Amino acid sequence: MTRRIFLSGAALAAGTRFHLRAASAPLHPAKEMAVILTRIKPPKFANRSFDITRYGAKQGGKEIATDAIRTAISACSSAGGGRVVVPKGTFLTGAIHLKSNVNLHLEDGATLLFSRDPKDFLPVVFTRFEGTECMNYSPFIYAWEQTNIAVTGNGMLDGQADKDHWWNMRSGAKRAELVSMGDKDVPVKDRIFGEGGGLRPNFFQPYRCTNVMIEGVSIRNSPMWELNPVLCKNVTVRNVKISSHGPNNDGCDPESSTDVLIEGCEFDTGDDCIAIKSGRNRDGRRVNAACENIIVRNCRMKDGHGGVSIGSEVSGGVRNVFMENNQMDSPHLDRALRIKTNSWRGGVLENFYFRNNTVGEVAQGVIDIDFYYSEAPRDPTGGGFTPVMNNVVVENITSEKSKYALYLRGYPEAPIKDVHVSHCTFNNVTETDVIQNVADIKLEDCKRNGEAMKQA
Repeated sequence: MTRRIFLSGAALAAGTRFHLRAASAPLHPAKEMAVILTRIKPPKFANRSFDITRYGAKQGGKEIATDAIRTAISACSSAGGGRVVVPKGTFLTGAIHLKSNVNLHLEDGATLLFSRDPKDFLPVVFTRFEGTECMNYSPFIYAWEQTNIAVTGNGMLDGQADKDHWWNMRSGAKRAELVSMGDKDVPVKDRIFGEGGGLRPNFFQPYRCTNVMIEGVSIRNSPMWELNPVLCKNVTVRNVKISSHGPNNDGCDPESSTDVLIEGCEFDTGDDCIAIKSGRNRDGRRVNAACENIIVRNCRMKDGHGGVSIGSEVSGGVRNVFMENNQMDSPHLDRALRIKTNSWRGGVLENFYFRNNTVGEVAQGVIDIDFYYSEAPRDPTGGGFTPVMNNVVVENITSEKSKYALYLRGYPEAPIKDVHVSHCTFNNVTETDVIQNVADIKLEDCKRNGEAMKQA
């Protein structure tokens, strides 16, 4: 079967086919990171405070405070910005919509308890669900086309999701219906879900926003993905602690966003700790926005499917990802670095630097790049949008226990290209590595179970 590579946007909608552009040149990681960091600057806020109790919020977690919080946010934004303060205590709320120049600040001992009633997250808003745009329940904390927004403090964001609330919606979700709408170019305004659709909202989703920060808070029990900046620029995620073990409970999913710093965070999740994405299938190609210039450093990954994953919704492409000085360790963490796509998702994936990370134990592969990621019930090779994978650098990695050191599977006619693994030690590896359809793999000063690794 012949696979073709398509670009997206207006040309895609018109049915025009293009050849893929040439891959960009490999980067100098330290220099490129320094350049990216000069552009990532946390937003600044006026020295004004708006305590939600002044607007009628009652602590105790019994009386819903949505209107009070929204009124405080509006007052803060209208005044030119500042902090909307959640004081010590427990406050029950529905959807919170941030506005420009507003920092939602949780003081020590503050808990925002999010309602278990889905009606408190209506009316529907413009959002993305697993990489396809739609009208759905509002994310718990949401912002649409705002500038200078933040969630900060040492408080707790509690989604209250469990097997009887939110997570149980998964079995009735109309995911296939949404994907079909994306494949048929149904206008987003007509992709209406919400009540009865079963599509769970994400926890924090700034959409088309600039200058975004989330810092210091803890998050638990989310319906879906926890942190999901979509089509955003200049994003800082710092010192956030996430513990949420429900289905599809990714920790942080930068999606089609540019210049993102994730540092000092702790992830203990039911799915990928970090997953970098850019839209799903035809709908991702329609939006045609890569996720690029992402830095992940000094984080700790516990349970999850992957420590840092790229995919699986990568139809818009992902480039320039730097992962340094992270710790990944748990018998319930499947992989350290995971790159996953297939010929339905496609995507140009290039310039990934996995350097100076420490891996204790993972259940599967330390480095996992797979073009055969499940597209059930469809054949992962039958979509016609061949993935392109260039320039993966793995350097100074120590791993203490895993099933595989390397698990790499490209396509015969589209191999994974330019994989450089150097100065790495993989101990207690139990299975023979899988290396299929990989071009230009280079191994330098690498040991597996005490023996030098040889070129494949």
